[in-house]
Amino acid sequence: MNKEYNYNYIFVMYDVGERRCHKVFKICKKYLKHYQLSIFRGKITPSQIIKMKAEICKVINKEEDSVSIIKFISDHYFDEESIGKKQNTLEPDLFV
Repeated sequence: MNKEYNYNYIFVMYDVGERRCHKVFKICKKYLKHYQLSIFRGKITPSQIIKMKAEICKVINKEEDSVSIIKFISDHYFDEESIGKKQNTLEPDLFV
């Protein structure tokens, strides 16, 4: 079986101000496939991730906006990176 290790598969989700929403949409659309509302996903190289993040950072307001990038490193592991305002997390007692 031949496995591909030269790309990453990522999800990008964003919650940004109305004036910046279309700009972030266009940036994500350049690199990924539109999945649902403000969610994109697809195969992407590490260098493309760096370029996409740089473009997003130029557009968003880090005090108000939130962009989350979920990076699938392999079939079983992933890493999450957030840019900008942190979202609320679940309370520890909500886990079963």
